Amino acid sequence: MQPSLKKTPYKVAVLLPCHNEEAAIGKTVAAFRHALPDASIYVYDNNSSDNTVAVAQENKAIVRSERLQGKGHVVRRMFADIDADVYILADGDATYDADAAPKMVTMLCDEGLDMVVGIRQSVSDQAYRLGHKLGNRILNFILAWLFGHSFTDILSGYRVFSRRFIKSFPLLSTGFEIETEISVHALELQMPVAEVDTRYSERPEGSFSKLSTYRDGWLILLTIFSLFRLKRPMLFFSSIGLLLAIAGIALAVPLMITYCYTGLVPRLPTAVLSTGLVILSSLSFACGLILDTVVYGRREALRLAYLTQPSPHEIF
Repeated sequence: MQPSLKKTPYKVAVLLPCHNEEAAIGKTVAAFRHALPDASIYVYDNNSSDNTVAVAQENKAIVRSERLQGKGHVVRRMFADIDADVYILADGDATYDADAAPKMVTMLCDEGLDMVVGIRQSVSDQAYRLGHKLGNRILNFILAWLFGHSFTDILSGYRVFSRRFIKSFPLLSTGFEIETEISVHALELQMPVAEVDTRYSERPEGSFSKLSTYRDGWLILLTIFSLFRLKRPMLFFSSIGLLLAIAGIALAVPLMITYCYTGLVPRLPTAVLSTGLVILSSLSFACGLILDTVVYGRREALRLAYLTQPSPHEIF
């Protein structure tokens, strides 16, 4: 077991979003309390129907609630409400290794980073099922393909953040796609980040996952493409415009050949369709150019919000 973090002059907050985690939340709070004795541990309950709140209070956690259902809603509320220098986000299901937190916090502080991601290394097949591993790799590949680079584990819920990451992040997700949005935000602003291997364990008996493999996997995939459209509009709309242009030209070539030989355009509907596709292609390129200018201004605003907060080196 790793030693706990020594007493520090800066504020560390552990954020634990919870929904029906009566069987695990006590163990989770106790583990983080041992690893980070000076940290403030917050449990935000999300409409639990069991004794999650009571167990968290018994373990001396700071308990609050969020009525809007969904992990994204809970984390958004946490990021808005809590003031700290270092934020540790984990799940309340006792699957993440609390003993790794001091190392992750030290890495964030010493290297002046804005985020450290805990890469899940499962201790058993039941902890991190093969289907989830495969889905995670596919989503990692898609994110890297669309954005140029990615993280090893974009869906990890175990992360350590600097204050300026949290306070410059306009979180919009409502569910389990939040980790994807966090990853894209770091990539968009080119923040200094790092990754570290952490143990990932089975849930305690009586604790059950709220993640729906196919439904939430589909939502995460849609989120990636939606963020690609929002963050990289020029590339997104240019790709559509290129496909439309290719289709329009492919339809027009036989017509042009016939016209050169006969001076006639025998298939007028095809000519009209080809012309329409080329016009739509031009409009798509124009939309991409205009939206790219808008996104550039938005990125500048995010960067300014990011720079208003002190750097990790100034705090630590």
